[in-house]
Amino acid sequence: MSDQNKVDNQNQQMNVELSEEMAGGVYSNLAIINHSPSEFVVDFIQMMPGVPKAKVKSRVVLTPQHAKRLLRALQDNVVRYEQQFGEIKDIEPPQIPLNFGPTGQA
Repeated sequence: MSDQNKVDNQNQQMNVELSEEMAGGVYSNLAIINHSPSEFVVDFIQMMPGVPKAKVKSRVVLTPQHAKRLLRALQDNVVRYEQQFGEIKDIEPPQIPLNFGPTGQA
């Protein structure tokens, strides 16, 4: 591959479409992560104070490689956030039972 091809490949842009429905996002205050040899499954959950039942609001299934890239991207963004706004204080996680359904394997 020539140097010109390397530069052209690096400068390619992807158009990402975001529907109005998705643009509002989904609120989550808990994430549960499971994995198998071939995938990571991230369940984004919304817990409400005083309500004994929590709902999975979104499930994202990732390849192991993409999960690692996501980890790096989150770490980079947390560092930049803290540089701009100050340290994010960690609070005690809520003590909740994690028996919300069977765990799957691919």
